[in-house]
This record gives sequence, C-alpha cells and structure tokens, in this order.
Amino acid sequence: MAVSLTSSDTVAIVIAALFYAVLKLCRFLSFVYGTPLCVLPGPPNPSLIYGNMKDIAAVDNTSLPDQWATQYGKNFVDHDFFMWPRLWSLDSRAIHHILTHPNDFPRPEENNKNLLDVLGRGLLSVQGDEHKKQRRILNPAFGPAQIRDLTHIFFEKSFLLRELWTVAARSGTTRVNVNKDLSRLTLDIIGVAGFGYNFNALDPQGKPNELSVAFRRLFLSTPSISALTPFLRLWLPFLKVILKTKRVATVKYASGVFHRVGAELVTERKASIMREASEKHLSGVGRKDLQGRDLLTLLIRANMAQDVPDSQRLSDSDVINQIPTFLLAGHETTSISSTWALYALSRYPSIQRKLREELLSVQTETPTMDELNALPYLDGVVREALRLHSPVTMLTRIAAKDDVIPVSEPFTDREGKVRHEIWIAKGNRVVIPILTVHRSKEIWGEDVLEFKPERWLQPPDAVSAIPGVWGHLLTFIGGPRACIGYRFSLVELKAILFTLIRAFEFELAVPADDIVVKTAPAQRPSLISEPEQGYQLPLFIKPYKAV
Repeated sequence: MAVSLTSSDTVAIVIAALFYAVLKLCRFLSFVYGTPLCVLPGPPNPSLIYGNMKDIAAVDNTSLPDQWATQYGKNFVDHDFFMWPRLWSLDSRAIHHILTHPNDFPRPEENNKNLLDVLGRGLLSVQGDEHKKQRRILNPAFGPAQIRDLTHIFFEKSFLLRELWTVAARSGTTRVNVNKDLSRLTLDIIGVAGFGYNFNALDPQGKPNELSVAFRRLFLSTPSISALTPFLRLWLPFLKVILKTKRVATVKYASGVFHRVGAELVTERKASIMREASEKHLSGVGRKDLQGRDLLTLLIRANMAQDVPDSQRLSDSDVINQIPTFLLAGHETTSISSTWALYALSRYPSIQRKLREELLSVQTETPTMDELNALPYLDGVVREALRLHSPVTMLTRIAAKDDVIPVSEPFTDREGKVRHEIWIAKGNRVVIPILTVHRSKEIWGEDVLEFKPERWLQPPDAVSAIPGVWGHLLTFIGGPRACIGYRFSLVELKAILFTLIRAFEFELAVPADDIVVKTAPAQRPSLISEPEQGYQLPLFIKPYKAV
C-alpha cells in the first residue's frame, strides 16, 4: 500500500533533518573550539578543509615541524583535516606516556583501516588484546638467536648487489640509482629470510613474479600525507562506491595476491614440516623442533607443536596475514635507511674512508652478527643515519578517552599560564614528531644537523630520556607497539653497509642541494631537477682499490 505524505509531514521531516544537521554541526564546533588543546600555542589554521596538512606536505626536507618547535616550544597544536586539533609534543615524558598506553592512544581509525585493507589482521594492523596475543607468539621469532641464524642471508643477497655493481663499474666509475637497487636488495632479503620466498629482484635476467609485481604496484601508489580522499571514504562510506580511485583498485588487487600466495606458502610449509617429522619418525612436532630456515617456518612450527597450548597459537588466517606485514615492515624501512646511509657517507668522504678502514680490518667478508655488532664506528654510522634520516618521520595517535598527559618540565600556554600537564579530550589527535626530536638542538647540541658518528662514543646526557626501544632513538618507537623486528633491521643494515663500503667508493652524482626529501609517509630522496622521475638517489660508484 502506497504511503502518501501530507504537506505537514514533509515539513516535519525537513525540520527534523535540519535539527539533526544543526546538532551534529554544534557538536563538531564544540569539539574543535572547546577542546582543552585550544590553550596551547601553535601555527594558524590556513584552511577549513585541509588544516595544516598541505603546509606540511608542501615543505621539502620535513623542516616545518622543526620551525614550529623552535617558535612555539615542545608542546603545540596544529590542525588536521576539517580543523581537527592535533597535539604535537617533543616532551620525553609525554611521549613515554603516549607510547606506553597504546589502548588509550591507538592509531586513528582511517590510518588503521588503510592497513587492514592491505595487510589483513596482521601484527601492524590489529590492536588491543589481539595485538598482545600476536606479539607474544611472534616475539621468539625475532630474538637474537633467530637473527643470528639469518645473518648469512643478509650477506648472500648483498653479494649479489655487489656483483651487479662490479659489472656496471668494470670500466671505472658509473652512475647508479642506489634507491632503486637497495629496494630490490631488501625485497630479496625479506623474501628469503621472512618466508622462504625468492623474489629474484636482483636477477637481471629474471622476470618479476606475481608477488613482486603486486608489492611494487602498491608501493608506487602510496598517497600523499595531505590526500583527503582516504579520510572522506572512512567518514562518508557511500563515497567508496563513488570515489573508486586507482589506489583503491591497487589495494584490492595487491591484498588479493598477498593472501592467495600467502595461503599457498603456509600450506606448502606445513606439508614440508609434516614430511620432515615423518622422515624422522616423529609422532608430531614439539617445542624442541622449533628451529626454522626463515621467520614463517619458525612461526608455523611453533603453531603446529603439540606441546604448545592453544592460547599460544595463531589461526592459519593470522599466520597468512603476517606475510604482507613482514613485507611492508621488513622491506621499506631498511631500504630507505641504507639509501640515506650511503647518501650521508657520500656527503662526508672522510667518514666514508674511516668506516672503510674499520670494515677492511675484519678478516672475513661474512662476519657473524656478534662480530658486526662489535664494530664501534659502523655502529655509530648506523645510529647517526637512523637519527638524521629516520624512515618514518612522525606517528599519529588519537585519544580514546579524556586524559591528562604528564610532562617533564612546565611550559607556558598561549594565555601566559604555566602548565604542568596537558589536558586532552577524547577524539583529539596526537603527533609524535620523531624526526623533530632527533633534530632538537636542546637534546643533541648545536651541531645537530651534522652527520657525526663520533657523537655516539659519548652521547649527550639528554638523549637518555628519549623513550625508544633501541639506541636512545624513536626510529623503532617504544612501548608495547615498538618495532618487533628492530634487531633484524639493524643487522641487515650493517651487513649491507659492510659489504658495499668495503667494495666501492661512493660520491654524489648531483649537487647536494638538488636532493630533497619527499614524505609519503616515509621519507625518500627525490631530485628537484627531475621530479617526474619519482624517488631516486643517483650516486657515482667505483670499485675500491687499496693503495
């Protein structure tokens, strides 16, 4: 039966809709202008839609947050999309509070949704109790003993790149895009060390395989940090149907490949483990049999062990979801770190020579993990590269409840009042400016922007307050969500530098002021003179010959 509306009914519906819209607007304006963060100093809001996001994305070399910190102090506020206030804090006690309370300060929903779309429910994307469980089960796979057993893979793959560059430089000096080649190297490393999969990215004759192609397409379509579309699609779900961007299609394609190939790898590995147990006439797999050739095998063995309680197992789906997680976390960070390390060593030839001298004093080209970690100057170079060129420049979190954030020292708000803590409301966003902390003159001294490995022989006392999981740095963050694979990344980076610096001399192929940082969201090198070429770092290399 058809329902007819009278004119009075129509008026009532319109009034109700308007009332609802006005109510939502009032709540929004109350949130934006009534937040306790309003009393903090900060830059003006240049856009009702973009806030300060375009300003941050538009400035090369990630210098704008540094300027704000100098102008407004350790604690200040800028604005996210649609004027949402964001707290920035360089205060070590405030950062410690945020990092050690991940349930009170989780990743913003739109950021986590993007991760879930790509990775599924892997360690990087899950939160709360699910994250605690996955972390507890995965921790043993990333211990010192396991990384020690993987070190030979780091060298074997580094030797392949060394051979490629040796051929390219057979007639002397040659120009290479080290950003591209190091990305291929670290992809090969995480493939074999992570889950026993050969990408063959360094094989000049090899054809790209399906997983490699999917990962590359995903990597090349990473949106800018000022991209508004992902934010709108989360809060206005109907836009998912209307705004079917190329990025959405790429994510769907890549996610499908990751999980299908991942399922094949898990099935194959489980069958291999059972065959091995059968050949050894074992009734099943036990804790004593948990050795593995790669991280995935180790995880599956642990999952299949009969003497491991159910509470310490992951479902097959959870195991599969770790594969794209390993790929994303294990490939990009070391690729970017090694690229910037070679950049710094090219800019400072005396440091490069001093490092090479230390590395050549080692009598083998395949030192153990412990021998690598015993090289003090190499350690200083790695620490300094990760300080000045941290792959991830900032973290964004959101307050899940009203809270009071403690600070290590009082500060003055915009009204001239001295504050001893920061009041924050549920829904307010928080930025931990990793790179700005690493470039703070107050912490590191006046020579903060100088690449100086020697500073780590006797670091400033102030760095001890930085709440990072490693090296008094925030590169691998800290707290319960600190990077689980930081040991893997560090030993891998040292093995790469050990191999390449012993074999080649490096220098910049373009003027230093032509090289800028592009952040989306990790910081990668690009050239002012060739923006259409995307990310690149061209260096001249020539084989090293001892005098």
